[in-house]
Amino acid sequence: FPEVVKEAAEAVPQTLSAQDLANREDLRQEVILTIDGADAKDLDDAISLDRLENGDYVLGVHIADVSYYVEEGSALDLEAYQRGTSVYLTDRVVPMLPQRLSNGICSLHPHEDRLTLSCQMVIDSQGQVKSHRIFRSVIHSSYRMTYDDVNAILEGDEALRQKYAPIVDLLEDMSQLHHLLEAKRIKRGALDFDAPESKVLVDNQGHPLDIQLRERGLAERLIESFMLAANETVAKHYMTRDYPMIYRVHEQPDSERMQRFAEFITAFGIVLRGKVETIAPKQLQQALKQVDGQDFEQAVSTMMLRSMKQARYSEEALGHYGLATAEYTHFTSPIRRYPDLIVHRLIHRYLDKKPSHQDKARIFDQLPGIADQSSKMERRAIDAERDVTAMKKAEYMEEFVGEEYDAVVSSIVKFGLFVELPNTVEGLIHITNLPEFYHFNERDLTLRGEKSGITFRVGQQIRIRVERADKMTGEI
Repeated sequence: FPEVVKEAAEAVPQTLSAQDLANREDLRQEVILTIDGADAKDLDDAISLDRLENGDYVLGVHIADVSYYVEEGSALDLEAYQRGTSVYLTDRVVPMLPQRLSNGICSLHPHEDRLTLSCQMVIDSQGQVKSHRIFRSVIHSSYRMTYDDVNAILEGDEALRQKYAPIVDLLEDMSQLHHLLEAKRIKRGALDFDAPESKVLVDNQGHPLDIQLRERGLAERLIESFMLAANETVAKHYMTRDYPMIYRVHEQPDSERMQRFAEFITAFGIVLRGKVETIAPKQLQQALKQVDGQDFEQAVSTMMLRSMKQARYSEEALGHYGLATAEYTHFTSPIRRYPDLIVHRLIHRYLDKKPSHQDKARIFDQLPGIADQSSKMERRAIDAERDVTAMKKAEYMEEFVGEEYDAVVSSIVKFGLFVELPNTVEGLIHITNLPEFYHFNERDLTLRGEKSGITFRVGQQIRIRVERADKMTGEI
């Protein structure tokens, strides 16, 4: 960080004063907890849950009030705008905000008073949000839970259930609410691309030691459900009032790409219902359901994902196709994402006073630039993360040159076939290394041998030998 930004961060006090608590609801006596990865240091979301006598749930999503510390136009703000997002690379984070904020006063550490913006929702047994409130608050997190521990508790781990006895019932309730919210999302057609993710473990020198599959357990999905509910509720709240806001949008897929996907899946005996121009998420969901548990499930899922448009930020509420919802924003990660910080800043402004026509016009003028910059920086971060992961995977595989493995054909292109190992490492078999001339069929993505008629198709099991791995290019 530049000196001026470091100095600004140093000037931020690490404890709360009486003045900081003015105009805030005091939630410090409530049982509030965070659930994150074991190594996470920037904890920006905490949750609380109560049951009403009629069986309804009162879900509180409490998000670090970063915008209280990062004032508009300040050195911290300008730097955060430039960065747009924190970037998570194998063993390190390049943070959007200096660590004094991201891991310090803004992070919702246990047993510390912290400033938050809360979205409190009353949710019925159908997973419907019946009513909600958005307000400034102060919390005192009671527990810093990890995904692993919560998963183990929900799976019945006796030792952990005793250790965390006071919140076991609470966690069980959270699990029930998650299932309701998830069922509601599935019912309306939300798409779940549950692709296997991997984590590259490295030593102190950055040399890769192992590639582990990351399991998404119930705890991870539960937090995701609660964050989605809060993001939707906040978006809907300001949409209905016609107040300017930054939205997370995901548009209708391009008909040409959808047509190609529809042709591709006919090879697996799946027919896509409906017109490709207006295909609804529900219809794609049905297609995913048909491949559930098949060898080619992952390939179909990946191809569908590639047929989609990229999600981005916009000042217009264009809806979120993948989540099958008309209203969506990013409210839950202001420590690591600039758009969330802006959403918070606008919420503060609207809590203070109802915006006039002039206010609305002025705010609306600023938003397209912020949305565009945020989308660009997000893309850049994703590219950097991908490049580093590819480099580390190639470096890891350098030690296994000459070894043979079972793999699956993950995609087919003009110049050969990509295959994936069970640990998510992908490699290329170049068309020139095949024993004869192969014809590429773009419609069903196959390679067919001219003389033998042997056909390679996506999802096929295949035995491979590692010939070369290049750390510099990330190619295997």
